[in-house]
Amino acid sequence: MARIAVIGAGMGALTAAARLAVAGHRVAVYERTDTYGGALRRFERDGFSFDTGPALLPLPAVYRDLFVKTGKEPLESCVELVQVDPSSRHVFADGTEVSLPNASRAGVVAALDEGLGAGAGKRWGDFLVRAREAWDRTRRPLLEEPLWPNWRVLADREPYPSVPHKRLLRTRRAGTLAEIGAWELRDPRLAALLESHALGYGLDPRAAPASAAVLPYLEHAFGTWYVRGGLRELARAVYERCLARRVAFHFGAEVTGVLEKDGRASGVELADGSVAEADFVIAGVAPGILARLTAGVVVRGEGEVPPQPAAAGRLTLLLALRGPRPEGTAHRTVVHTRDREAELADLFGTAAGNRRPTVTVLRPDDPRLAPADHEAVTLTTAVPTRPEQPHGDLVDHMITAAERTVPGLRDRLLWHEVRTPADTADETGAEGGAVPVPALAAAGGRLLHPANGTRVPGLFTVGGWAHPGGGLPHAGMSGALVAGLIVEGPEFRGSQ
Repeated sequence: MARIAVIGAGMGALTAAARLAVAGHRVAVYERTDTYGGALRRFERDGFSFDTGPALLPLPAVYRDLFVKTGKEPLESCVELVQVDPSSRHVFADGTEVSLPNASRAGVVAALDEGLGAGAGKRWGDFLVRAREAWDRTRRPLLEEPLWPNWRVLADREPYPSVPHKRLLRTRRAGTLAEIGAWELRDPRLAALLESHALGYGLDPRAAPASAAVLPYLEHAFGTWYVRGGLRELARAVYERCLARRVAFHFGAEVTGVLEKDGRASGVELADGSVAEADFVIAGVAPGILARLTAGVVVRGEGEVPPQPAAAGRLTLLLALRGPRPEGTAHRTVVHTRDREAELADLFGTAAGNRRPTVTVLRPDDPRLAPADHEAVTLTTAVPTRPEQPHGDLVDHMITAAERTVPGLRDRLLWHEVRTPADTADETGAEGGAVPVPALAAAGGRLLHPANGTRVPGLFTVGGWAHPGGGLPHAGMSGALVAGLIVEGPEFRGSQ
């Protein structure tokens, strides 16, 4: 039985802790804040309750597997999973609207043909077939296996089978999401639908590799799910599973250093000066924090995947509305920008502008989130992590965009709460409040994440800033990979 110290109580760290405790190890988690869940937080006021991080769950099989492997009680007995249908509703710049059924290719094709015109559904359906091929080629190395030592194979090889496109007497193939939209989908509304999946992760569709086609495919193939009471309930269930497996938690316990003895990790030092000895240390923290904790020690060497630079963050508005949620309201509506170029210039340029962003409107059908005859609504958009970025005008623009799908919103508004990347930084420690993106192939490896193992024996990394990157499914798989590497050793090759 090994002693294992886990730094941070994010979802990747919790899943690793639960799996290792079941394997017979003595696990202790040290979290600098007063609660668990990382970005999966909850804000409550006047009887209203809001998720402040991720609000929908793709690929729930990752957490089903966690609960099967860590005890007799399945996930569905611990939380109520609800499949969201329609999966999403889209309001495009020209006023066109379409609702997409959950996990139904035929239904999506029919809905797009009806909403956008004949042929639109077939083009999107054909795109999903190609996206599935990219998924099949990358699923194991990018989600289920430790990062390959020869990771450059993933970096240099584009798995998406682009359709040949003739342009100026030359035949070209799409290498980015934007090019897929322009050359294969050939409709600005379908392109906006595609690009919204990149923007949701703070990715520039003009630079995101074609392999990012797996992001919409993931939702299409495995459905979109909601946890009754909010996704904070998923964090609670995983935390309670850890407690049931005798994982020890220390909240308000800031780790200030990773200890090393005889060339391997030997424990952690805490802000109060105390020391917790361990045979393994798992760091569920952002790269900048890990660098401070291991000052003077080479954790990542030449030829390895470097830590990702800061990505975009999220601006979130929590709206308390008087009046009930109308019958038939979509859980998620994406209101697309009226000015794509201005939005991209602001989000990925060097200076802030007066943009009208793409806004996601979340209106769960969940009476636990608001007093009777009231509604809790959440608005989100991607924003730069520039510290000087002003958000005042942007808040008003987000509410204006949401009015396109929530009639009378301003008249119904009781109060609103603004959550900025600074709040994310306080809760997760990520520089600038950046949100990590899932690992993606191609693009020279700039969207891969560092391996879970490090050059310091006994020190592992877990969570969104380590392989396989950001997103709730990826966090869960990160925990599974770290647990496998510790239990089975370097020969571990992932789930079968």
